[in-house]
Amino acid sequence: MYEQHFGFQKRPFSLSPDTRLFVNLPDHERCFQLLIHVLDSGEGFLKVVGDVGTGKTILCRKLLRHLETDAPDRFHSVYIPNPMLSPVGLYRAVGQELGLSNEQKGDTDTLLHRITERILALAESQKGVVIVVDEAQSLPAETLEALRLITNLETEDKKLVQVILFGQTELDDLLAEKRFRQLRQRITFSHYLMPMSRNDIQQYVDYRINQSGYNGPPLFSAAAIKQLYQTTRGVPRMINVLSHKALMAAFADRSRQVEDVHIRRAASDGALPVQRSYAALWALLAAAVMLAGAILWRLL
Repeated sequence: MYEQHFGFQKRPFSLSPDTRLFVNLPDHERCFQLLIHVLDSGEGFLKVVGDVGTGKTILCRKLLRHLETDAPDRFHSVYIPNPMLSPVGLYRAVGQELGLSNEQKGDTDTLLHRITERILALAESQKGVVIVVDEAQSLPAETLEALRLITNLETEDKKLVQVILFGQTELDDLLAEKRFRQLRQRITFSHYLMPMSRNDIQQYVDYRINQSGYNGPPLFSAAAIKQLYQTTRGVPRMINVLSHKALMAAFADRSRQVEDVHIRRAASDGALPVQRSYAALWALLAAAVMLAGAILWRLL
């Protein structure tokens, strides 16, 4: 809709976790470097926690991309995007990611045995296994314990399986339960993602619009960035949502720059005045029909 108006080759604020639009903000970059350090040092567990919309998923995808493109000879990655699984469901998902055939699958004990054999075979070829779990706060308690059992494999100097948990703050509540005392002791590093500062938002917006093909004067005014910070409190997902809608509002006004008024209009869900007018028209028609029906009922 607005891509041609602003000279974009693609939408800069899509909600999908496009790693090509990953912005090296200080906190996110510190987290990513910590992930790489933990993997290189052979530690067992790492936990990345953040509130809703703080960028956990795109960090998760960036890590997986790194493992696949920069370190394929050292690591075999296992990605669990939906952890709402039973223990046997988890083992089946891990087994599939490790390349086990259907004939090699079975019940929980059989699966764990097959997984262990596969991990040992990978270790002989100098490859470690990295299990990456997104939305880890949704792990059922018994499945989290099943995950811990996989990590028991180790040599004298390193773990053969490393686990990185990405989750919302509820993950801490889950791990605080007494039954996970052993697991908590294995989590050697934790990182808590923080919302962006106002300067971070400026860098974030500029980078994403430039990566999307924009080449011109500042597209978001200083007042718009200030309003964006005040409205979103630095949460990346909300920044994406409001920036997208603000671009739509600026396009509707035929403006070449996003102003604070466009951010406020986006926040009030008024980025598309035409659509809003249609909604009002339908509401008016519905009221007229109801009124006509009431009058007809009285006449009858």
